[in-house]
Amino acid sequence: MTVFSKGNRVCTLSIGRNGSAVRMYRIVLACKGVPADAGTAGAHDITEEFTHRPWHENVSCAWDGSQLILQVDNDFDSNGIALVDEFSDAISACIKEGFDGDIEVLSVTVL
Repeated sequence: MTVFSKGNRVCTLSIGRNGSAVRMYRIVLACKGVPADAGTAGAHDITEEFTHRPWHENVSCAWDGSQLILQVDNDFDSNGIALVDEFSDAISACIKEGFDGDIEVLSVTVL
């Protein structure tokens, strides 16, 4: 990955194995319905869980008091659907008490 400045913006350019530029996506998801007492620890554990998924970069998961917000950069998920599946798996692994929640794609931005 190469980081360069363009005016007052910082841009990211990933170079693929064949030397060509790879399109990167920043995906933001939200999970509602998480029990309040599990939110903060769940966000920390989910962030750690994604360190074992090297195909994602710049991962952060935060608890905003009512929902988990996951932000990830990758080079393959142009609509966020693959990340929804991985987020669901991570939530199941990291938040032991069951709950009925929904995951929503908030945004997908081309970097």
